[in-house]
Amino acid sequence: MNSCSFTLFILAAIIFLRCLSSTRAATCHPDDEAGLLAFKSGITRDRLGIFSQWKKGTPCCSWMGVICITNDRVTTLRISGSTVLGQSVVSGTISPSLAKLQHLEGVYFTYLQNITGSFPQFLFKLPKLKYIDLTGTRLSGPLPTNIDALSQLEELILEDNQFTGPIPTSISNLTRLTWFSLRGNRISGTIPDIFKSMTQLGFLALSRNRLSGKLPPSFASLAPSLVVLELNQNNLSGKIPNYLSRFKEMSSLYLSKNQYSGVVPKSFANMTKLNHLDLSHNLLTGPFPDLKMIDNIIYALDLSYNRFHLKTIPKWVTSSRSIHSLKLVKCGIKMRFEDWKPEGTKLFSDINLSENEISGSPTWFLNNAENLMEFQASGNKLRFDMEKLKFKKSLRLLDMSRNLVFGKVPATVAGLEKLNLSQNHLCGKLPVTKFKANTFAGNDCLCGSPLSPCKA
Repeated sequence: MNSCSFTLFILAAIIFLRCLSSTRAATCHPDDEAGLLAFKSGITRDRLGIFSQWKKGTPCCSWMGVICITNDRVTTLRISGSTVLGQSVVSGTISPSLAKLQHLEGVYFTYLQNITGSFPQFLFKLPKLKYIDLTGTRLSGPLPTNIDALSQLEELILEDNQFTGPIPTSISNLTRLTWFSLRGNRISGTIPDIFKSMTQLGFLALSRNRLSGKLPPSFASLAPSLVVLELNQNNLSGKIPNYLSRFKEMSSLYLSKNQYSGVVPKSFANMTKLNHLDLSHNLLTGPFPDLKMIDNIIYALDLSYNRFHLKTIPKWVTSSRSIHSLKLVKCGIKMRFEDWKPEGTKLFSDINLSENEISGSPTWFLNNAENLMEFQASGNKLRFDMEKLKFKKSLRLLDMSRNLVFGKVPATVAGLEKLNLSQNHLCGKLPVTKFKANTFAGNDCLCGSPLSPCKA
């Protein structure tokens, strides 16, 4: 074959392959197409035009939100909405005809805030289904008792809906689950004893529900695989169990806004990978354990609104070079602010030390905290000259109310988004700002807008 003939052969092969590819792309399995178009017909509002491409006879694998992996069969549906000026961009119902998509492995319908109905029954007719994410819809009613029929599930995310009733005990049979979230529903009752066989679970979120009682014995079986645990904003009670220390892979633990009481176990020090810890708004007492093993791992710590009497900010917090968020509101801290010399001053993004008995001046800290966005220390005994503060560009919120702050209010406060300097000893004419009168109320002799005019 000469070079000219060979070139013609290559060109012909390329044209043939392109035609073949075009033919394959144009195909759509009849069952998949029928199921998808039936789903579209149940949508009554589509303000973003998500379904505008969904037309009979066009390649469904190229439609927005539709993913095909092999043999032109749909394997994933990923439809996400949001709100525009407070109105949902997608409204309607979920058609049971989606059961025709027999190769579906993943269904992700997220933030479709006006999609109504109960738990979709078509999901039970999909033999290959592994991933369900229905975050932010308005599905309601009880969770199905036969939910274990979804035996291949690896992820079940039903957060921010309106599901009610108890957690079905049959979930214990979903032994492949690695991610399980019911966050932000109206689930009630106690947490059932279902975890003995769920040893692959790495993420568990039951927060913002109406759960009560204690953690079941089988919860200990989730060690060591569990990495994230969210139980906050429920009505759980009792003592924090010692076995949590077995969760050596745990990175995030959220137990806030419950009724936990007693002492935090010393064995918490064994969770050496913990970087987010929130125990706030409970009834916890006694000394807090020394977590020096995580001082350079911890990123966010909140112990606020318990019955602690810490006296000082813990040494392992002070020595941390990784902590960004620190909240110790009403923790019985009695110290001079100057005595706190954190290693990671420049790392902090938000600090709340309100409702303690901290004295002295935070001036040096605030003048050197280059990345600090929020600083709250209301209800303390801080005494310093306000004019000596040099506000970093990053600072957005400052609350120094109910302290002993004196001097004049500097003009640089105008750059803040939120400010509270009420109930102090400030004096002089106020700079021009956008803040209302209550921001400056209860001081010794402040004047000027938005307060009373200064005397001539």
